[in-house]
Amino acid sequence: MSGKNYLLDTNIVINLFANQSTVVERIRSQSANFFIPSIVIGELFYGAYQSTRKDDNVRRVESFARASIVLDCDLLTARYYGQVKSALKSKGTPIPENDVWIAAIAYQYQLTLVTRDKHFTHVDTINIENW
Repeated sequence: MSGKNYLLDTNIVINLFANQSTVVERIRSQSANFFIPSIVIGELFYGAYQSTRKDDNVRRVESFARASIVLDCDLLTARYYGQVKSALKSKGTPIPENDVWIAAIAYQYQLTLVTRDKHFTHVDTINIENW
């Protein structure tokens, strides 16, 4: 993966769905590749199933996933997960479990994680941008 490559966190995708201007403009203005962790797709489906408009929101997530490059977890991701979680525990700065997996994917593929969650700053092995 050469050039600027971004991994989008759940909160960024939700803002994209909401047509939040900052996120939409940043994506449009970038000559970059965008990737979505499978964990984010799972969180989006969870939100869709918890919503009052289940069918519409599930279809929206399915459509988004089909149009995106979704990165799954594999054996190497699991190794990075272990490294990230171990480092966070050693520093006394745990983060939510799903976010450890997201950080592991960012680390594995050397992607810049786009997020609004400040706790990712505790993960020393990844680059983050707040849009």
